[in-house]
Amino acid sequence: MEVKLEDIDTPFLWVDLDIMEDNISSLSSFFKSKNLNWRPHVKGNKTPEIAQKIINSGAIGVTCAKLSEAEVMVSGGVESILIANQIVGSKKIERLCALSNDAEIITAVDDAGVVQMMNQIAQQKSVNLNVLIEINIGMNRAGITQIKDLLNLCQLIDELDHINFLGFMGWEGHAAGMEDSPYKREAIDASMKLLEVALSECKQNGFHPKIISGGGSGTYLICADYGLHTEIQAGGAVFTDSAYHLWGTLTTPSIFVRSVVTSRPDPSRIITDSGWKSLPCWVVDPIPKNVDGCNSVRMSSEHGILNLDQENTDIRPGDFIDFQVGYGDSTVFLHQKLHGVRNGELESTWDIAGRGKVF
Repeated sequence: MEVKLEDIDTPFLWVDLDIMEDNISSLSSFFKSKNLNWRPHVKGNKTPEIAQKIINSGAIGVTCAKLSEAEVMVSGGVESILIANQIVGSKKIERLCALSNDAEIITAVDDAGVVQMMNQIAQQKSVNLNVLIEINIGMNRAGITQIKDLLNLCQLIDELDHINFLGFMGWEGHAAGMEDSPYKREAIDASMKLLEVALSECKQNGFHPKIISGGGSGTYLICADYGLHTEIQAGGAVFTDSAYHLWGTLTTPSIFVRSVVTSRPDPSRIITDSGWKSLPCWVVDPIPKNVDGCNSVRMSSEHGILNLDQENTDIRPGDFIDFQVGYGDSTVFLHQKLHGVRNGELESTWDIAGRGKVF
């Protein structure tokens, strides 16, 4: 039996397919114009079908945050994946070896002991593991800070038989959430200078990277002009939630949660069935569409509360309200399904296969 959009129980997550596909196309064209490969992060969408749309539009593969996320993407047919994280411990390294038999897998490293364990297990499993050395370029999360430590790790990897050195990764994430301003450009410029120095030192010492990976949806418009990267990881701009729209992407918001009005306790307040369990306010508030005069959105666990600066008696219990998602990374994983909508009609329903993949 055909399912219609109005038949789906609220709250539910949906994406405007025309807008999303336009975003994918414009991002792909942008990176081609900069002579850059595109390897978008999928930690926000977690959906192999969307990853395939991205690859069909010209991306060379995808970036994942977790090994389990990469396993989902390989099961969904993705053949080239960067895991932008450190894989630590024998159990995970064994899984990494197994996955490397099925697809091209690259992972980030920043510790000599971990790399030696990876080499040992890879030798036992008769595989080679591909790595990028992560460099700390100002975010102060993971990554090597000192040049001497970077050179030592390059030298170690060069001496190991089952570890393939492919290059470097650096992430200027501390600048992503800044609105476009001189401060944002200064922060990214400082990061790019750190990356440039590190690359120069490594090349002078005989280490020649094939891949330089970095850049996100909140920074790619700036860092793509430095000529340092070979690939960019920007993936959130595929959906362009309210956060990325605020942070300066040129793409269009396409991801929404549909809610139903459950109560109108007074003409200046609307209550919906989407609380923070389905539509969080963390990072950036979601934006209700077609609700005039909404001056604040608050969420309790099961209720959304919209406060109006002018009285409205037209919106009644049972009416639908679509919210532009505030931040996809904190919203998509809360849902089991993502509904693809075109011209107001339900076209696709996908399992969010990567939800819950935290290991």
